[in-house]
Amino acid sequence: MYYKKIQLNSFLTNIPNIKPMQLDVEQWVIKPKEAGAKFTSIIATHETGCALYLGWAKSKQALVGDFMIACRKHNSRPGINLGIRWITYLGIQDFKAIGTKSLISMLMTLFKNKSTLFMLLMACTQLGWAQQQDQPNIVVFFVDDLGWQDTSEPFYKEKTSINKRFHTPHIEALARDAVKFTDAYATPVCTPSRVSFLTGLNAAHHKVTNWTNPKANTPTDNSDELLTPPDWNINGLSPIANVPKTIHATPFPSILKDHGYHTIHIGKAHWGSAGTPGASPLNLGFMVNVAGHAAGHPQNYYGEKNYGNISGKASYQAVPDLMEYHGTATFLTEALTQEALKAIKEPIKRKEPFFLHFSNYAVHVPIQPDPRFVQKYLEMGLDSTEAAYSSLVEGYDKSMGDIVQFLKNQGVYDQTIIVFISDNGGLSLQPMRTGSNHTQNLPLKAGKGSLYEGGIRVPLLIKSIGQHQPKVNHTPVIIEDLFPTILDLAKIKQYDLIQQKLDGQSLVGLLSDRHENEHWENRSLIWNIPNKWTVPDGPGINFFSAIRQGDYKLLYDMKNGKLELYNLRDDIGEKNNLASKMKRKTKDLSTLLSEQLKIWNAQLPTYKSNNAPVLYPDQIKL
Repeated sequence: MYYKKIQLNSFLTNIPNIKPMQLDVEQWVIKPKEAGAKFTSIIATHETGCALYLGWAKSKQALVGDFMIACRKHNSRPGINLGIRWITYLGIQDFKAIGTKSLISMLMTLFKNKSTLFMLLMACTQLGWAQQQDQPNIVVFFVDDLGWQDTSEPFYKEKTSINKRFHTPHIEALARDAVKFTDAYATPVCTPSRVSFLTGLNAAHHKVTNWTNPKANTPTDNSDELLTPPDWNINGLSPIANVPKTIHATPFPSILKDHGYHTIHIGKAHWGSAGTPGASPLNLGFMVNVAGHAAGHPQNYYGEKNYGNISGKASYQAVPDLMEYHGTATFLTEALTQEALKAIKEPIKRKEPFFLHFSNYAVHVPIQPDPRFVQKYLEMGLDSTEAAYSSLVEGYDKSMGDIVQFLKNQGVYDQTIIVFISDNGGLSLQPMRTGSNHTQNLPLKAGKGSLYEGGIRVPLLIKSIGQHQPKVNHTPVIIEDLFPTILDLAKIKQYDLIQQKLDGQSLVGLLSDRHENEHWENRSLIWNIPNKWTVPDGPGINFFSAIRQGDYKLLYDMKNGKLELYNLRDDIGEKNNLASKMKRKTKDLSTLLSEQLKIWNAQLPTYKSNNAPVLYPDQIKL
């Protein structure tokens, strides 16, 4: 960003005296552009902003939406300058205004309903950051519900029949330039993983332990006959203090932005409930947000159906923005890809480092066929559901490939860090998937929602600067490790955090093979899910905790008061419970798990009969 506090007449001497009310929105952009302006901003300070809006209030024009489209069309950087007075009036939390209600109502309408995209450029901004020559670009491909086996690139020791069902040549190509982590983990459902990614905190620590409802203050737990889930952070992540039921933490994109990065979010967000600050990526350090909001999946994937934005039929799952694709045959995955390519053009042109968080809605339900790819899977003999799922996977792969190819064409691929990861294991429940329940991730046990390997082990690739040689790493790592890893790779060493200490650890040493094996071998990974995710209970689903240290993994079934121990090196399918045979190991791991849960003040469910919490794992008799 290149902003300077200078007088207009000393900056552009030949700009005409523009009267906005006498011009259409596109001319607002064209006139300054002709005079040499590099960016165009709408001024919304004091009553001026409302007066400007009043001219469009009764029309069908989308003031800010049209402005954003015009800026894209004419290659001008967009912005909205907000004065401090309006920041005060609007407040931060929930847009709860304390100023004149009628004026505030108009601004809320302008900002929330008339917008495609915002870059909030504060009126008090004086200086930006010029790109440092050694700052890499960073692209994170964050897939939704992609299982460990759901690519043609194997993350197991051998290619399986499930791998052979998929066609992901671009993931294969990236793997040839990256470190492949075979033992990478997330949480079993989406929002906890996404919050851990942005905060560097374990889910047991930040206490967003289930997916967040788009409606604020609404738990997503199902009812259980025996246990009551704890009072967890049902509203998700908040960068603002004192927002009820949230984890108040510093998201790493805000650190990147403060150090000169152009930060972009495309696709699914799902970090916080609607009406809370965490619902908008713009409050979490992103300068650009396309299609990210409080919902966790799309209403549908079809441009012909406006991605769910049908009058009288739209739900909270209708995908925002993307109006230019409404009524077209553009599949959602492709529309988001095109938006990502548009978004990174400008920072590349200006030689600014950028961070792209590309979080496609695929492959989450609804499992709808991508017409570009589905036919070949039907011809392979897959049923309509599994063919549709495979087409979603290939659509994501093409999307990723298009972005990588664009980076190569622009000559910035070698200067770009690339991370590829899923937010949880693959879905393994009927009727969304076909086949027997919990067989869709074999040889892993179970799937999404479970603390068995099928629910938490995820594909992870990390390409470093200039890397053109594949590596494989079997070290157990977890999603919160990406926070310090990305900042390390961005060469950002000093930063302030709201959260006192990160739970994640930088993987940079593992990328370069400069690491102490003993440290990583002795490290414990922790999971705590004191929630009722779905009905009915399933393997490792609902009210479970777990720990992995080295090759051994312990699971604690809170509802049944049961411990299970597995050697994952010999038994990746978690079929042979060693708890009764290896009591010392079981006791040691249950003690480690209990101690860490207590350090984090992790939450446990309570019995409905007496409101007493369930026992800690080290209290279970062997």
